[in-house]
Amino acid sequence: MPPRQRLTPADRRAQLLTVGARLFAARPYADVLMEEVAEEAGVSRALLYRHFPSKHALFAAVYQQAADQLLAGTRLDPADSLVEQLVQGMDLHLGYFVANRNAVLAANQVLAGDPVIQTIMTNELDMLRARLLTVLPLADDTTREAVSGVLKSWLVFVQVLCVDWLTHETCTRTQLRDICVGAVLGGLRPLIPELE
Repeated sequence: MPPRQRLTPADRRAQLLTVGARLFAARPYADVLMEEVAEEAGVSRALLYRHFPSKHALFAAVYQQAADQLLAGTRLDPADSLVEQLVQGMDLHLGYFVANRNAVLAANQVLAGDPVIQTIMTNELDMLRARLLTVLPLADDTTREAVSGVLKSWLVFVQVLCVDWLTHETCTRTQLRDICVGAVLGGLRPLIPELE
């Protein structure tokens, strides 16, 4: 065990999240032990459990942090090309999915029915949809409602397709990205003909 460092509670929590994220990325959820997280962080199990009362709580915090970072890194601006923004957002997400395959599979398979994890994913998808709605040229409220439904369905499609790809890798990462971008453009063009 590395020598213990005195950290503020916020810094200790950040350290534990970093260690947890690394371990959840490296191994399947079932193989990550809280004792190992404590050991790698150089803290007692009691201190770890003070910050995160369970492995589930640690995983949820790690996944929430990842969702927040992905949202912060996704660039959406009405002045920029929609296609370029979609490609950038997909590349960012796919980069995270590849680097954190075990964590993504845990959230979408092992913990698929877990309400806390599902809320994190639903909130991220809802935020992405809301942000996409702000950059699209929507003629009226009826079009906005229809586009919102298409985006909601597309985001679920992307989620399911990416989880399947992480499991089977049936195409290249670039092909996966282009399939996802092409699907949303195809779905939106009947509603927004002026899309590039």
